[in-house]
Amino acid sequence: MNDRSSIEQHAATAKIQTKRVFSIVWIIPLVALTIGVWLAFKAINEKGPTITITFATAEGLEAGKTKIKYREVDIGQVETIALSKDVSKVLVTAKMVKGSEQYLTDQTKFWVVRPRISGGSVSGLGTMLSGAYIGIDGSDKGSPALSFTGLEVAPVVTIGQPGRHFVLNAEMLGSLDIGAPVYYRQIPVGQVVGYGFNEDGKAVDVKIFVEAPHHTKVTENTRFWNASGFDVTLNSQGLKVDTQSMISIISGGIAFDVVKDFPPGNEAQENAAFYLYADQDAIKEKKYSIRNYWTLLFDESVRGLSVGAPVELYGIKIGEVVALDLEFDLEKKKFQVPVIVAMEPERIGSTQKEAALKIAKDDPEALVRLLVEQKGLRAQLQSGNLLTGQLTINMTFVKDAPKAILSTYGGLRVIPTIPGSFEKFQESLSKIIANLEKVQFDQVSTDLQQVLKEARTTAAEIGGLAKKMNSETTPQLQATLSELQKTLVDVQKGMGKDSPFNYNTTKSMEELSMTLRSLRELTDTLKNQPQSIIYGKEKKSGE
Repeated sequence: MNDRSSIEQHAATAKIQTKRVFSIVWIIPLVALTIGVWLAFKAINEKGPTITITFATAEGLEAGKTKIKYREVDIGQVETIALSKDVSKVLVTAKMVKGSEQYLTDQTKFWVVRPRISGGSVSGLGTMLSGAYIGIDGSDKGSPALSFTGLEVAPVVTIGQPGRHFVLNAEMLGSLDIGAPVYYRQIPVGQVVGYGFNEDGKAVDVKIFVEAPHHTKVTENTRFWNASGFDVTLNSQGLKVDTQSMISIISGGIAFDVVKDFPPGNEAQENAAFYLYADQDAIKEKKYSIRNYWTLLFDESVRGLSVGAPVELYGIKIGEVVALDLEFDLEKKKFQVPVIVAMEPERIGSTQKEAALKIAKDDPEALVRLLVEQKGLRAQLQSGNLLTGQLTINMTFVKDAPKAILSTYGGLRVIPTIPGSFEKFQESLSKIIANLEKVQFDQVSTDLQQVLKEARTTAAEIGGLAKKMNSETTPQLQATLSELQKTLVDVQKGMGKDSPFNYNTTKSMEELSMTLRSLRELTDTLKNQPQSIIYGKEKKSGE
């Protein structure tokens, strides 16, 4: 015990020290944590959106390798490629760079860039070595979107380029394709950037882009036409071939201009709509807003009549054929061809044009009813081209035509028809053939042979007579002519100046003159002394 107490007495007094709150050892983990949080925040902050693109096929695409490029700048990368649930499409998931959100809308377009020849140019040749990539045409217009449907055909990217877009409405696309050139007076000033059906699906909308400063040439009265291929015209001046360029012949093209002597109008705005005419000659035709439809019922062949054939009145086009079909009338037990035509009353002028157009628009049947029922208006088929056999519809006024009224067929009014000129020709030809069939050609042939036999006999006799005249009559005639010539010479000698005949004639004329003088004296004596016939001539005094 004593030892323990001694030790405790000599032991040092313990000092109590409080624990430190922060140790230097924790500096490194804290710095690492801070850096990690900052990197995570930066990664999250700089992370771009993840999008899904649907393609028909994944040809040329690879997950983790294929890039999304805009103007050859990487703005995204494909992460995964998978099939859709119904395995009909391919779902491509891609991560985009930060800042691309504003251009990811429902108007944005994606497509796979591969080697392609279009519009007279070659594109995507670089992908033959580096592989395919996904192109993008971003748009800040529209609603934000993260799911897209990829295009099978690469569009023409015009975003950021100065110029304007225009929409052309056409009945059909023809040979036009994306990238096809747009010409102004045979100078390329733009290209086709897209096409598709319009809202009702009955026509095609072609979207074009005209580069600056040429976009100012497009005005309200500008006319666009399809310049694909080439036009061949044969007239009195010779053969004329018209085309814009070799590219337009191969891949198609569009041209525009203002009709000659027509005011250009105001400058057209972005996405202005125009009608695409079939060719340059068609732009001179006016477009009419009023179209009235009628039905023509024919019971004859309409071979050569096609949709678009003109309907003419006095040789002037007033409409065109829009449809034709073949139907069987159960009541009449015969076939007939209903032809639907569209007439444009605005083509017909009038001294009171506004009033006439109002009637044509409000009551289109009024004028036609008057012409049909009172003036004998009828429709007939007429040959438009003898070489091609094409037919047209001719509206004509038939004098003393049978009474007719406007009937209804298929919901449209029916204009009466009459047989066409060709039908009448066939009817006349049939009558001629029928009459020819009545001719007894066997008897005619026998008679003709007899006549020919007699003609040969007569010809032989005439030949013999001519031979006889040549051998007998002709020498005698020549001798007679020689004698006659000699006689005329002798007569000329006898009638000469010093000939006896001339002397005797002169002497006779002198005696005749003396006789006439004596006769005149006798007449005077009888007139003055008529008693001299009894008593004789009285003697004069002095005798």
